[in-house]
Amino acid sequence: MGLQNRPEAGLNGRALLYPRGRVLGGCSSINGMLYLRGQAADYDHWRQLGCTGWGADDVWPLFKASEDYFDGASEHHGAGGEWRVEKQRLRWEILDDFARAAEAAGIPATDDFNTGNNEGVGYFKVNQRGGWRVSTAKAFLRPALKRPNLTVLTDRHVRRVTFEGRRATGVEILHQGRNETLTAREVILSAGAIGTPQILQLSGIGPGALLQRMGIEVLRDAAVGENLQDHLQIRGAWKISGGKTLNQMVKHWWGKGLIGLQYALTRSGPMSMAPSQLGAFAKSSPDVATPDLEYHVQPLSLEAFGENLHDFPAMTTSVCNLRPESRGHVRITAPDPLAHPEIAPNYLSTTSDQLVAARSIA
Repeated sequence: MGLQNRPEAGLNGRALLYPRGRVLGGCSSINGMLYLRGQAADYDHWRQLGCTGWGADDVWPLFKASEDYFDGASEHHGAGGEWRVEKQRLRWEILDDFARAAEAAGIPATDDFNTGNNEGVGYFKVNQRGGWRVSTAKAFLRPALKRPNLTVLTDRHVRRVTFEGRRATGVEILHQGRNETLTAREVILSAGAIGTPQILQLSGIGPGALLQRMGIEVLRDAAVGENLQDHLQIRGAWKISGGKTLNQMVKHWWGKGLIGLQYALTRSGPMSMAPSQLGAFAKSSPDVATPDLEYHVQPLSLEAFGENLHDFPAMTTSVCNLRPESRGHVRITAPDPLAHPEIAPNYLSTTSDQLVAARSIA
């Protein structure tokens, strides 16, 4: 589902693509397949803020219980769960060179970003099985489809949650041009950071003034959709010499053929690649307690995702601020559930975020 954020002052008036996974498996069916849990210290901080049950000691056992790690169970990983995690089935000399350069700059080498402290540089682990993407639909939903108490409906668009007083009773959906209402004893709304506030606002739960302007009855005046936080990915492409990148490999028909043959025979090589292969977590300043920068390194370059690769050898190093201070919002733009909401992350709207961005590419 192709959305865009509102043109951003911090991006010199530009709008960015904001893709969403309107498919079984949600964004896990379109994302980068990277298996990253985050920093244990961040979870502990959320618990200190009052989010009971969100400390690292609370969530780590849940991660391990659902995990099927390629190297078996250990202190940090689980085996036999639904969520397959494997090594990437490739290596690139240019990525190894970048890793060595990062080590020389003081970023330690690591073979695992999921031990609780993710500082370091190394290849990402991925949610794949034998070179094929593993989505939440494949891992969790597909094995449960035979259960008699589960029905999966597709090609429906949720218009709103229905209520009796303050109790949710079901959902109203749009199907083949007709409205239908499904009733339930319990409603779990799980439509992501964009879809969830949009549906709640359409249902009458959200900023009262906004809902009144849209002609929607206000069931509860609440700051739903406010405080949006997003990680701006700053992407830099660099021409190289004396190295091999994907740009050269796909330049000729025979190169593309070799890539296809390698994948067909071994399920490895560029066709098995996650969008990012090598990663690095680092600190933007000595004053930062844990890494606040995440780098993604790729042996390729292009003007924008979806366009052809450049016809010269190059690599991409992109970076994001893991703890941005900029805050934005998601707001409906019409009472029509098919109308795209306004997505306004307010990228780089704080001095701190601007400073971290400058340091990350210095």
